[in-house]
Amino acid sequence: MSAKLLNTAEDARFLRVSEGSIRRWSDAGQLMSRRVGGRRERRFSESDLLRFLNRDAGGQAGPLPDGAGPINLGGARVPVPSHLATLHSDDASALRMTVPFLAGGLRAGQPCSLVADNEILERYLDALGKEPGIDPRSAVENGQLRTGTIGGGTSAEALEHWEQYFARALSNGPTVIRIVGEMVCERKMFSSDTEMMRYEEAFEVMVRRYPVVVVCQYDVREFDGQTILKALKTHPDLFDFRLGAFLR
Repeated sequence: MSAKLLNTAEDARFLRVSEGSIRRWSDAGQLMSRRVGGRRERRFSESDLLRFLNRDAGGQAGPLPDGAGPINLGGARVPVPSHLATLHSDDASALRMTVPFLAGGLRAGQPCSLVADNEILERYLDALGKEPGIDPRSAVENGQLRTGTIGGGTSAEALEHWEQYFARALSNGPTVIRIVGEMVCERKMFSSDTEMMRYEEAFEVMVRRYPVVVVCQYDVREFDGQTILKALKTHPDLFDFRLGAFLR
């Protein structure tokens, strides 16, 4: 292993996250760093970065609330953290797995995020309103359910957005965070599907630091075959389950 030390920008490229994420992890002691030179700039060794990645692969996602265990998602017992993708070919199939998933989080008092807009968002809210004991519009008003699309325009800006959201969601103590992202809505912030997939690759690394279950929904009517193949590759958690459960 090379003894070369990386600066913050090089480290961010290595881990495919934002420089802000690197600084936060370093300040929190999660990512080993050392200070060099008169300006006391951060430096990171490649061996420490690989240990950081390997720890992520072991599912170290921070503290969970007492009694928290795997989450039911379409009949599958999904561990925390998880980053999954579903493929669907019609509107009803898009809701079949994710609406009960979000409803379960709202009943449990967990923070939920639905990345969708316009008619897709309205479709979700209408379906959630039919779930027993769920008032999605009240949940939006009180902040438990966050809806809409994310701002920015690059992978780094999108990751920074999620870092801030996770910090706010966990500020009152350990909890599980549930996220559903309609990728046909998320793609609007990126210059291309290729840039969106770079974001998915980086998000896969970042999400291991947090107690989250994320479901990225891909409408096969809207994406080409190459993008769908990349989507499968950037969601390796899928391969722990029967893939048929996530094809709708």
